[in-house]
Amino acid sequence: MAQQQKNTVQKPRGTRDFVPREMEKRRWLEGVIRGTMERFGFREAATPAFEHTELFTMRSGPGIINDMYAFKDKGGRDISLRPELTAPIIRLYVEELVSAPKPLKLFYFGNCFRYENPQKGRYREFWQFGCEILGAKKVSGEVELLTLAHEALRASGLKKFVMRIGHVGVLRRLLEDNGIAKEKQSPLMPLIDKKNYDGLKQALEEMKADAGTIVEVLSSSGGREVLKKVPNSGLDEVLDGLEDCGVMDYIIEPSIARGLDYYTGMVFEVDVPDLGAEKQVCGGGSYSLAELFGAENIESTGFAIGFDRVLVALEAQNADFPTRALDYYIIPMGPGQRREALKVLTAIRNAGRSADIDLSDRNFSKALKYASGLNARETVLVGEEELKKGVLTVKDMATGKQREARLDELIRK
Repeated sequence: MAQQQKNTVQKPRGTRDFVPREMEKRRWLEGVIRGTMERFGFREAATPAFEHTELFTMRSGPGIINDMYAFKDKGGRDISLRPELTAPIIRLYVEELVSAPKPLKLFYFGNCFRYENPQKGRYREFWQFGCEILGAKKVSGEVELLTLAHEALRASGLKKFVMRIGHVGVLRRLLEDNGIAKEKQSPLMPLIDKKNYDGLKQALEEMKADAGTIVEVLSSSGGREVLKKVPNSGLDEVLDGLEDCGVMDYIIEPSIARGLDYYTGMVFEVDVPDLGAEKQVCGGGSYSLAELFGAENIESTGFAIGFDRVLVALEAQNADFPTRALDYYIIPMGPGQRREALKVLTAIRNAGRSADIDLSDRNFSKALKYASGLNARETVLVGEEELKKGVLTVKDMATGKQREARLDELIRK
């Protein structure tokens, strides 16, 4: 017999398949975060999976093309699979919602694509939850945003996460006060954001700036006492509101830069130390972006949750994910009962309950084993004697106990 040829077509590098149990976990987490955002009064929006490449280069600079799936379509247009969702949402705002009543509170969930080296918690196709508040008063919007991020992660069951809060405006003022003009600050931001203080000190010394003072402030972190090193930060009012909303576990960290020039105010990141190097699961802040796409400037603040990393963190913390159960598994006890079994199945499904039926003519013991694998709560045995009496035999799969019940009783249960 000729050896069966192995299938050589496999999923592309950096992508994943999700078997049913993994999808149950993903849909559960999606529901938790989605429900939290809806409780906070956010409404869902969606954008295309691909956009004109210019949308992303305008936001992040031409260098981002190296990290994107960018190509020319059949019409010769420069198109890219979206590497993130903030720019598409702001484009949507400028095109569709610029005249809508403010503030706008939008959330979104979708897959994104980046051409980078895959590793744990980092993939070429990944999923992102995010939200934007457009047109709120600055402090009010920042308080709402931080509270939502904290609650969404808390509701997921995530433990030991650390919310770090900074302020880009204060960071830029610190640099200006020590001799670094605004137009010269951009090369320093990646060094600050990555806490490369040796490299930062060298760069500052080359600029003839007071490296000692700047590094001392940026390397500090902790509670509100840190704000004494950055007076007039504007964060006191934000922290007051955050604490009024019940969020006390945060750290002030002046060095958060987020690495992008459009951030203007409060910035924050959420880490899960259990994840090691790829520990960041959420980040965002206040920014100015709408005018870049042709609209008037508007107070904007938002964040993105790394959906995949939150799942990895929950699994690392041995989270107890809910298991989806099937209400009933229908087993006809013989060929003569199959038509009646189908009627039972249909009635149960029409009543809004989940039900399945043996499709492989298994014997009784194998059908029970299969039902157990489906996590069925109960099996419904459709036999000749039971039908004569107008009842069904119902077996509790957890206890093994059996009882007789009429179909209308099952539907009402």
